[in-house]
Amino acid sequence: MSMQLSVSPNHRFFFLVLLVTFLSTPVYSFVFSDLSTIPTKEQVGAAVCPEEIAPVKAPFPMPEFVRPVFPSLKVVVSSKGLRAGDKATRLIQQAIDQVAAQGGGRVIVPKGKWFTGRISLKSNVNLHLEEGAELHFSGEVKDYLPVVFTRHEGVEVNSLGACIYAFEQENIAITGKGTLYGPTKNGSVARQMMTQSVVEEFVPHTTPVAERIYDGRNNSPIFLPMFISPTSCKKVFIEGITLENTIFWNIVPVYCDGVIIRGVTVNSVGIPRGDGIDIESSKNVLIEYSTLNNGDDCFTIKSGRGDDGRRVNISSENIVIRHSLAQQGHGAITLGSETSAMIRNVYTHDCVFENTRIGIRFKTRRPRGGGGENIYYDRIRMNLKSVAFRWDMLGGTLYVGELAHRLPVREINHLTPAYRNIFAKNIIVEKSSEFVSVTSIPESPLINVVIENAMVQSDKLFNAADVKGFTVRNAKLQTKESLINLTNVKALMFDNVHFETPGKAVRLKVAESTKHDVIFKNSTPLLIKGWNN
Repeated sequence: MSMQLSVSPNHRFFFLVLLVTFLSTPVYSFVFSDLSTIPTKEQVGAAVCPEEIAPVKAPFPMPEFVRPVFPSLKVVVSSKGLRAGDKATRLIQQAIDQVAAQGGGRVIVPKGKWFTGRISLKSNVNLHLEEGAELHFSGEVKDYLPVVFTRHEGVEVNSLGACIYAFEQENIAITGKGTLYGPTKNGSVARQMMTQSVVEEFVPHTTPVAERIYDGRNNSPIFLPMFISPTSCKKVFIEGITLENTIFWNIVPVYCDGVIIRGVTVNSVGIPRGDGIDIESSKNVLIEYSTLNNGDDCFTIKSGRGDDGRRVNISSENIVIRHSLAQQGHGAITLGSETSAMIRNVYTHDCVFENTRIGIRFKTRRPRGGGGENIYYDRIRMNLKSVAFRWDMLGGTLYVGELAHRLPVREINHLTPAYRNIFAKNIIVEKSSEFVSVTSIPESPLINVVIENAMVQSDKLFNAADVKGFTVRNAKLQTKESLINLTNVKALMFDNVHFETPGKAVRLKVAESTKHDVIFKNSTPLLIKGWNN
């Protein structure tokens, strides 16, 4: 049964007075004065990266981040003896090994075009690419053998690893103004990539890791090499470089502690799994002044997949992303969908999302486990192709089968994920298809979200399922449609919100909730239509 709330002429006059009063209050003025200093795209990204690393201020304790120091030894890679098109893998690796054996220093790749297979970094070595240096990585499986321990989409395997790889090293760096080019797409790496199934089904979690060997022998499947992936390393520093034409994820610290990524540019538009920066089960991470244009998600935080991620149980935590630019990609800043060991204490501030599909994105799945908590956003500007705030916790049947269906409600188990305690303030959405879209899990609803001090222009307004506690406060929402569509949503509050909607009204469509679950406090207009319960 549905009904429409009507308002008498006298009450309309009263509401008009309330609107005028609300628009003139200091609170509403404060919103706009705060938003005026949010950076524009010209003020963030790799092009404006300063020399110094400023102190980090976050809503949770963070370590001090400083530029690493290396011994004075320098070795310049020589092209002597190389013919055009020869691989320089051995020369570069010998230089790294030599410098590491002598206590550390800098290995310099000079200007020129260098062809190479996998390179392995060693402790106390800075691999420095001079401006004009180009590293072109092989597309052949043989150039990434023997296999190394790695993680593929949240599952541990032994396969090709990464174009630049490091394992259990400390104080390592990749710096300079050079450019790295990913493996060619017409080689055996691309031809032999695993496409038979999703990784957790192809690699059973009951198989010991030492037996999970995928080396491409006899044209068998391999797991694609990431571009740069330090694994189980401490004190990782990546600065200034440009990455082009990856075949898979770009910069991926796995199980690392103490990571600084700054001033990098990543271009992978048109590459289906071309994520920009993926933080995998790592902690104490600073990403700043970076520019990402990607074929998948841009800035991404992950913590393992399903049972295998639960077995490892290493969370991603204490991560700050600031002064950065996402220009193209599926999600500008994304948590998940691999969430099994939890993602917590993530702070993104003073960033611009320009032309990505989704702005702030949360993903997980019923069989992924874990989830995310204590996530903060501040001073964000978005100009988007799709949704500003998007939670997708069910996924599609292609990956998780019938678990992608909202109903029936399932029993909570060790692989039931949850997102909670998410806070965003000082937000400008210049363009989006929808302000908020939530597809949550009925047995594990999204809990405690606050969006405040926001100015939003969007086509659609608010669509949510399975939420417990969501507040929009001190905001101006200008939308082309006026529908707030809710399913099993509890404790939704609009506090000091000015709606600019068609017909100067808000339409509510509610299922599995009551009108008492939605509160409009000091908000305008107060004309509400369309209760259906």
